[in-house]
Amino acid sequence: MPEPEHRALRALVLEDEWPARNYLVQLIERSGLGHVVAAVPSTVLATEALGSSPQLIDVAFVDVHLAGARSPERAGLSWIEETVRARGERAPRFVLSTARDDHAMKAFELGVVDYLLKPFTEARVKRALERLAASPRAPEPSADVRIAARDGRAIVFLRREEAFAFEADGRLCYVHSSRGRLDVDLSLTSLESVLGAGYLRVHRSWLVSLDHVRSIERDGDAATLLVGHADPPIRVNVARDRTGAVRERLLSRAVGLRGDRG
Repeated sequence: MPEPEHRALRALVLEDEWPARNYLVQLIERSGLGHVVAAVPSTVLATEALGSSPQLIDVAFVDVHLAGARSPERAGLSWIEETVRARGERAPRFVLSTARDDHAMKAFELGVVDYLLKPFTEARVKRALERLAASPRAPEPSADVRIAARDGRAIVFLRREEAFAFEADGRLCYVHSSRGRLDVDLSLTSLESVLGAGYLRVHRSWLVSLDHVRSIERDGDAATLLVGHADPPIRVNVARDRTGAVRERLLSRAVGLRGDRG
């Protein structure tokens, strides 16, 4: 089914029961406010759908209980946690669906924007979509943002996509690009906020461009990224507690491998 010409919310439906999944898809499409780009029965397929979508998915309708999962009674909640951790600002907003009302507190903690009790009704689904449409997600940072850096006595201006990575070294901060390592005044936290979802904080001392990561090498719980197009590339150590999330985030932007292997 072709996507409507007007800007409908792009939706993912994660629901293991076919009748409920099909009915929810119908209600979303019928509302005129949403367009379902994927309707899947499992978290693995949901993650693949997020990673393969050419545009950001605005909202995921997620069933709490998913048969066949390792912990079926809260599989939907676990998937939301993992997705937020792996995708950061590229994660969709979430609407929880469940036959019980005892997950409201956890849903609130996860930042779920709405909570649908089964059986679904047309009016309730439409109201959830209206709430989402009334508070659109923040736009992606403009590709026109330029980075000012010092190269000796010269001030150099880099396009956003020219920056391979940013490194903090004590109180100093540097940008790595094809021009080498140049001084910048902003902190990594400030740069992360300005540059947005295309850059990932992989270590307290490193912010890397996801588009410039060439490979990830794992050694037990440790991981190293090879970043940039220099020869040799920049080697960036990933914080041990972020290794899994970094790997999943990189895989979510690529096709060919499943995130649950290796």
